[in-house]
Amino acid sequence: MQLILSNKNDAYVLTRAQILGIDSVVFSKIDLEHNNFVDDLLKRYKIDVIILAGFLLKVPQRLTEKYKGRILNIHPALLPSYGGKGMYGMNVHNAVISAGEKESGITIHIVDEKYDNGSIICQAKCKINHDDTPETLAEKIHSLEAEYFPVTIERFLDTIEIVEES
Repeated sequence: MQLILSNKNDAYVLTRAQILGIDSVVFSKIDLEHNNFVDDLLKRYKIDVIILAGFLLKVPQRLTEKYKGRILNIHPALLPSYGGKGMYGMNVHNAVISAGEKESGITIHIVDEKYDNGSIICQAKCKINHDDTPETLAEKIHSLEAEYFPVTIERFLDTIEIVEES
């Protein structure tokens, strides 16, 4: 891991990056959408693959095209259900519980130009009990994320081919 980027200056990942000696940079939505700030950082650090976790902004098309097939995201539901704009975190868990679903889970997928739309790499499920709340479901989902995301990232990195830019 070469660089941690966050659009939230209070994100815990920034503290972890500092402890681990990994460079980190906080950027704004404008930096991502309307100028080359993020693009320049990715180029300077020679970033080949982007892993998203807890990232709520839409990745601009210029980046999904440049990193086609090399941006991975984790989503706290079994896509294609409960995906799309505004479907993140507790919004997802509230919707799942309100709908009376019997199971939920996580989806790890390739990022493309649409929200929660790319090819699915991994899904893991958990049962929803009759007494589960959005909060208890969130705990189950966090456990699945911790179990499956690192392993899936490793497998993903082993299977992609990086082509050097000329």
